[in-house]
Amino acid sequence: MGRRAEPRRASAHDGELSAAVARAQQGDEAAFAVVYRLVQPGLLGYLRGLVGEAAETVAAEAWQEIARDLGRFHGDGAGFRGWTTAIARRRAAAAARRPEAGQRIAAPEPDGPEPVESAGPLGTYEEVPAALSARRALQLIAGLPRDQGEAVLLRVVVGLDGPAAARVLGQRPEAVRASAHWGLRRLAARLDERGNGEDRSGTRDKRRR
Repeated sequence: MGRRAEPRRASAHDGELSAAVARAQQGDEAAFAVVYRLVQPGLLGYLRGLVGEAAETVAAEAWQEIARDLGRFHGDGAGFRGWTTAIARRRAAAAARRPEAGQRIAAPEPDGPEPVESAGPLGTYEEVPAALSARRALQLIAGLPRDQGEAVLLRVVVGLDGPAAARVLGQRPEAVRASAHWGLRRLAARLDERGNGEDRSGTRDKRRR
C-alpha cells in the first residue's frame, strides 16, 4: 500500500526560485529581490515561532549572511530554502540567548530528541493549515513540545520536505516526520475541541434567545 505524498506549499515556486538564485549569484539585483519575495514569508513565519517579536531583527541578520554567502550556495530552489532556514535557525539560537529576547519555542538545540516510532501516513498536512490564520497557527504551534513545534514550522510554514527539514535540525528524516505528524495531530485535536466548544456555546446562546 503506497504512502500518501507529503505536500509542500512552497514546491510550486521552487523552479522559479532556483532560476532566481542562479541569476542573483551573477549579481542580478532584481533576481535577488525575487529570491527575497519567495523565501521571506516562510522564513519570517518560522522565526516568529522560534523567537517571537524578535523575528524581524533575526530575519534581517539572516538575510545579511545569506547575501554575503550567496556565492557559496550550490543546489536548487528546494535546497536554497533549506540552506536559508539553517542560517536563520542559527541566528535564532543566538537571539534566544540574548536577555531581552522573547521566544515562542525554546531556543533550537544542536541535538534533537530521540527518534520515536513511525507515525504512519501524514494525513493532516493540508487540513490543519487550511483551517488556521497565520497568527492563530503560530499561537497554537507555540503550545506544542519544542521538537514537534519546530518540525511543524519547517514542514508547513517554511515548506521543507522531510529530508530538508531533517538536515536543518540535524536529525533523521523519520524522526522529523514523526515529530511533525504528532504535532499536527495535536493541532487538529485542539482545533476540533475549540470548534466543538464554539458550536455548543452557539447552540446554548440560541436556546437562551
